[in-house]
Amino acid sequence: MRAALGAALLIVLAVAVSAPAGADAAGPSQAEVALAREYAPVVRLKEVPGSCDVGVPYQPADIDVLMGNDEVALRGPWDRSNVVKVAPTAKDLSRGLFDYHLDFPGDALSPGCTYEEWEARLAAESRPTTYARVVRQAGVPGRLALQYWFFYVFNDWNNTHEGDWEMIQLNFDADSAAGALQRRPVEVGYSQHSSAERARWGDEKLQLVDGTHPVVYPARGSQANFFGSKLYLMRSAAEGLGCDDTAGPSRQIRPVVATVPTAPADYLKAFPWLGFDGRWGEKQSAFFNGPVGPNRSQRWTEPFTWAQENWRSETFTVPAGGAVGTNATDIFCGAVAGGSSLLRQIKTNPGPTALVIAGLVLLLLWPLSRTRWQPSTPLAIARPRAWGQMVTAAGRMFTGRPRLFLGIGLLFIPVGLLVTLLQWLLFQVTALAPLVDDAGERHVWVDTFAFALGLVFTLLGFAVVQAATARAMVEIDAGHPVTALSAYRWVLRRRVRPLTGALGTVVAVQLLLDLSVVLLPVAVFLLVRWSLLGVVVGVEEAPEPGVLRRSAALTRRHWWRTASVALGLSGLALLTGPALGVLVLLLTGAAFDFVNLISAAVYVAAMPFAAVVVTYLYFDLRIRQERAPAEEPAHGEILSTT
Repeated sequence: MRAALGAALLIVLAVAVSAPAGADAAGPSQAEVALAREYAPVVRLKEVPGSCDVGVPYQPADIDVLMGNDEVALRGPWDRSNVVKVAPTAKDLSRGLFDYHLDFPGDALSPGCTYEEWEARLAAESRPTTYARVVRQAGVPGRLALQYWFFYVFNDWNNTHEGDWEMIQLNFDADSAAGALQRRPVEVGYSQHSSAERARWGDEKLQLVDGTHPVVYPARGSQANFFGSKLYLMRSAAEGLGCDDTAGPSRQIRPVVATVPTAPADYLKAFPWLGFDGRWGEKQSAFFNGPVGPNRSQRWTEPFTWAQENWRSETFTVPAGGAVGTNATDIFCGAVAGGSSLLRQIKTNPGPTALVIAGLVLLLLWPLSRTRWQPSTPLAIARPRAWGQMVTAAGRMFTGRPRLFLGIGLLFIPVGLLVTLLQWLLFQVTALAPLVDDAGERHVWVDTFAFALGLVFTLLGFAVVQAATARAMVEIDAGHPVTALSAYRWVLRRRVRPLTGALGTVVAVQLLLDLSVVLLPVAVFLLVRWSLLGVVVGVEEAPEPGVLRRSAALTRRHWWRTASVALGLSGLALLTGPALGVLVLLLTGAAFDFVNLISAAVYVAAMPFAAVVVTYLYFDLRIRQERAPAEEPAHGEILSTT
């Protein structure tokens, strides 16, 4: 009843004030102002600890604070370095100036802290602002759109660029603002890069404050608008390419609503800068360019055509975890971000970057050209082998007995499911659930604990696979029958205690060193030294002086050789599945769960293959140790076989 009386009062006021408006009136009608305030959005910006972090959450800026600002320059189209005017005013921009551009302090391709610090100075002088506009489209009777435009001084996402315009739109079945005040919107659209996501009014995903104010979650860095606090995967030119992060915790702001008149003559009088036809940011090539303003957008004049052609029903979230191995979607997020960073480096420093890339390629090709690949002998496993011979022998061993090794690899399915189940129980059912609710699913301590849990079970699964594979290869070499089940049974019945003890030490040491950050090189060094622990368990009945010391003794004089095989080749094998999944994501419209299933299937095969390679490495190093010091050189030559 109270809401109905309030709406009726607003309508009466709107009719009384706006109906006799004069021809020279430049402001919006009272009904338009009332409608804009009634549905003003609530913005929840992702909180980011520290400063100068990638993807810092910028807030919607007040354009007035940019006008007449001596840190802003207007440049012409004929010469990017030629300044037309410092501190351009709104009146200057009202002249159109097609192909001109504004230039903010900083370098969009190497932003550093400049834009964050500048935005902080601007925020101290103004309040977050959204520009509301009520618009109808010619040829579309009985419909009205209410738009809220947000301007951000910088886009700190994959395609870094100065200036960023985003918006949301509410569609009404009404002929006027006064009519819209009497009903609720039909649907809402949130802009996301070049497209948008829709929600029916009343949809579960649409969050409202006080019944009418839609909640908007701008993504970290990109400012694309989303309905929830999650990690979203975008995989097209329209959606954007990469991962948009709105996951909490977040801080809530209510931007000041500046209502823009509908008619061009009126809004140009009230907001002259809306006449600017240039770019709101530094001019660069391709997608690093500053954006054009709202007035040059289809959604400004044809909101319903834009909604029909560009709105979609949902945006896919990145799965929180996979049942087997590393998700293709996880790799996708990092790969796109890394590729974008590399592209910026190429554009900023083309010569040095090209030399670095060429050097890396040569570094990868050099061992491939120096090693021997033949003869490849999968049996007689206790013999020295060249780097390439280990790979070819592993290929023949694996393809000769695919059922055996695929059966061993299937262990990662229950291990992955167990990790997922435990994470869900810990963060949704136990006393940790309030922490997730208050801090968000991606809070640093939640992430750290989840990572530690995943690391423990992943290393456990990998070590058991490694031990079972090594035991199977020993039995095959001896001419004994063996199955995946019998190999696992041998490990679990006879070697589970030393395996779990050694693995517990590895996990504890690695976590402590990783958390220290400065000791990461030590963590990598020890990880290589202990990388044969699974094979030691699977081959040696009673390793002396212990599993980890035995692995360290074998690798002591061959650290680089061990690293190139155990971490290098095995790492490449394990990334094959996610890499294939990324290609499927980019080239098809396959569902994310299906893509991750492809990745998992390849992972199941890659895990035992990597274990076969490491087993050959173990025997190679053992033969070398047994021949030392009489025959073995003092240095750890990676590729030699004698």
